[in-house]
Amino acid sequence: MPDKKQPGFTDHVTADDVALAAGVSRWTVNRAFRKEASISPKSLKKVMAAAESLGYVPDLRAASLASDRSHLVALLIDDFANPHKLIMMERLTRILRREGWDILLVNTLDRDDASHALLNASQRRVDAVILIGIQFDDEVLETALHARRFRKLIIFARTSRNPNTISIAVDDIHAMKEVANYVHGRGYRRPMFLAGPRTYSAHLLRQETFIDYWREHFGVEPITVSVSAYDPALAADIVSETLVGRAPEALPDIIVCENDALAIGAIDVIRHKLGLRVPDDIAVTGFDDVPQAESVNYRLTTYRQPLTEMVEYLVEVLGSSEDRDFDRLFQGKLVPRQSA
Repeated sequence: MPDKKQPGFTDHVTADDVALAAGVSRWTVNRAFRKEASISPKSLKKVMAAAESLGYVPDLRAASLASDRSHLVALLIDDFANPHKLIMMERLTRILRREGWDILLVNTLDRDDASHALLNASQRRVDAVILIGIQFDDEVLETALHARRFRKLIIFARTSRNPNTISIAVDDIHAMKEVANYVHGRGYRRPMFLAGPRTYSAHLLRQETFIDYWREHFGVEPITVSVSAYDPALAADIVSETLVGRAPEALPDIIVCENDALAIGAIDVIRHKLGLRVPDDIAVTGFDDVPQAESVNYRLTTYRQPLTEMVEYLVEVLGSSEDRDFDRLFQGKLVPRQSA
């Protein structure tokens, strides 16, 4: 009968047990499970073989308490009706895990819940909080910054006007000027801009940029309507309310949408409620290039954000101990398809 006093049969296998089995020091075992530590391939192989045979799992909480970092980030996200949020979440979690970061994922349901979630994150030992959503207004951010115990508060995929946050986003001004140039060059002259919710600190500059461009080039301001969330169903409702019953000459010739979720809702109404054709009667553009944009149902002209590049930079920011301005804007790519 096996001796249950052997390390492999204890209730809790320790680093000392692994060190004994591998013939190395306890310090070498600890280094083997630290991503940034220097250890020879031979020693690493011996430690990992011993750990696997004994069923050893390092105590990450104890390791974090022994250092000034937990390698844990809180990811606060909302607005799941927007399909681009799922793409961002997949890219963020995959790359962060690959680079040795663990993630505390929180679905924030509304503004009050966002404030509670931020305060909750500040009470945990997280190295940073990453915000992706529309619930984070000035008051919420200031509350979090006042109470925070984390190193960095990062606004991802939006530009932040709060000087105490880090903004990693696409350059909305450059992107929307490119979209506006495309719309102009294709001969559209009666645009309607379909915008999402307005916030201050976590802001998109797409609506303002397009309106300024059109006013500068044509001396008129395009029709603008907005919805309270990036939801295709809400977009469909507002487009229907705005356009149903209008004479053909009073309809826009293109709907420029702040993102793809809104564009998908707009296309559905144009085809199935107005009985019109896209792009022959009304064209549509989006922003983000979600997977549905390329489908035969939509073939949506849109603007692709460089998400992988943005997340890779976010990892650099998380790993840096420097105290400097980490804000950065990225340039994406216009993707022309059949919708415009």
